[in-house]
Amino acid sequence: MMNLFSDEVRRNPYPAYEQLRSRSPVLHEPHSDLWMVFDYESVKRALQDHEAFSSIVAPPSAMTSQWLVFADPPRHSKLRALLLRAFTPRAVASLEPRILALSHELLDRTMARGEMDLAEDFSVPLPLRVIAEMLGVPTTDLPHFKRWSDVMMALGYAVAGSEEAARVQREFSEVTEEMRVYVRDLAGQRRETPREDLLTRLVEAEVEGERLTEDELLGFVQLLLSAGHETTTNLLNNALLCFLEHPEQLARLRAEPALLPSAIEEVLRYRSPVQAMFRVTRSEVSLHGQVIPPGKMVLAMIGSANRDPRKFQDPDRFDISREPNPHIAFGHGIHFCIGAPLSRLEARVGLSVLLERMRDVALASDAPWEPRRAIHVHGPTRLPIRFTPGT
Repeated sequence: MMNLFSDEVRRNPYPAYEQLRSRSPVLHEPHSDLWMVFDYESVKRALQDHEAFSSIVAPPSAMTSQWLVFADPPRHSKLRALLLRAFTPRAVASLEPRILALSHELLDRTMARGEMDLAEDFSVPLPLRVIAEMLGVPTTDLPHFKRWSDVMMALGYAVAGSEEAARVQREFSEVTEEMRVYVRDLAGQRRETPREDLLTRLVEAEVEGERLTEDELLGFVQLLLSAGHETTTNLLNNALLCFLEHPEQLARLRAEPALLPSAIEEVLRYRSPVQAMFRVTRSEVSLHGQVIPPGKMVLAMIGSANRDPRKFQDPDRFDISREPNPHIAFGHGIHFCIGAPLSRLEARVGLSVLLERMRDVALASDAPWEPRRAIHVHGPTRLPIRFTPGT
């Protein structure tokens, strides 16, 4: 069986997806007892049918069990309602001027050189700083946030039962305790002196007389820091990779800047930042003539679903004006990503600044790029580029 998680395949998993989708859209890996689904309709069902597929994939004792993405109704409904009181469309839209200023500030540091590591110099720090500022975190604490984020993303890399997995779990436990103290102190300050920031809204949010517990508040901060940061980082990096691989589409975008939102949706489909999501079967599930027993771990392969030719015409063609484009890069159903509007906003602003200030962009290295650490995401760890500074 091919190794879907090798660096070589993770750089370009799409030929493997095509082969598996056509031959075995539901695949059982006996060594790990993991089931994988590859076609659009099956992946969509796994994401939205919470009666058959549970999102509770973390043990109750794990801190990740407090994360919204690992909850089922009715607890999920309560948590999401509380978070939506704080994470409003108006609150997200109000960030646009600051995202624009941060984008220019980050590029100002490298523009004169005519070269940069897009990941380290732009795509990583931009969403990290946005999230920190949303929460009202001092800029001096950003190194802590970066370290905490790196440790949390490592959870998706280590193989369960390995020595590395044990080490990662120890590091995550240590980071969780650090963050617990940090968030508790910050939340206490907001209760005494409210501010116009996300943390204040989270602390004050109330639904039917209930507020977030300390663990739930910490869980959301962890989720926002890891998933929110990583998704946008990969979206920005993958967008540039798509444009460099398809220069005719980049030229079209420069000629028609109004296509940028549509181009972002095509990047989300073509190189989905999140390639897979875990579910657990609640009961026996039949798919494509195969029966998945209850209690089995299922990996819904979003990256494959978004290239399914039964749903997308000419799916391996990158087309910035694709319409319709019903991709499921941000999930589907009750678990549709709560941070999707923020990620789209950061991508739209960040990419518009990049395109405005750079010309003749090219990769600065012929070496194959190293995939980011977590196996369920898609994108480069580093992306060295050269360019001619624009005006």
